[in-house]
Amino acid sequence: MAEVTLTIKNNNELNSSELITIMQARVKVFVVEQNCAYQEVDDEDFNARHVYLTNDHDLVAYTRIISDDDSNYIRFGRVLVAKSYRHQQFGRQIVAETIKEIRRLYPEKDIKIGAQNYLRNFYESFGFQAVSDVYLEDDIPHIDMILSEDH
Repeated sequence: MAEVTLTIKNNNELNSSELITIMQARVKVFVVEQNCAYQEVDDEDFNARHVYLTNDHDLVAYTRIISDDDSNYIRFGRVLVAKSYRHQQFGRQIVAETIKEIRRLYPEKDIKIGAQNYLRNFYESFGFQAVSDVYLEDDIPHIDMILSEDH
């Protein structure tokens, strides 16, 4: 497994190169690979907390944390592992680090995600529980899942 560095920054802490690298990786995975035309870069990015793994100059894995002040939940999403780093446990590592950061910042809140349905078992392995039926988001089957704050 490649040696990686964990970085966690608020959006306003990212330099332009970091921001472009993140956006390129997200568009590559969520728009190009998944053949899904939608507004991938959205208003949530302005206040997001970005969690990512790098190897030298490569982005290996990424998530973003979204905090809604008026919500009982903290959300994370845009979970990705760059194609050349898949099947090396980096998905597990980036999700674990994201949960750890959320627990550090918001220990009293549950975590809610809209997971692609094929990853349901993956998220259940962290303690997430399904709280919705499967639904289509951008023509991709998703399911809402929650990790309670006592997990």
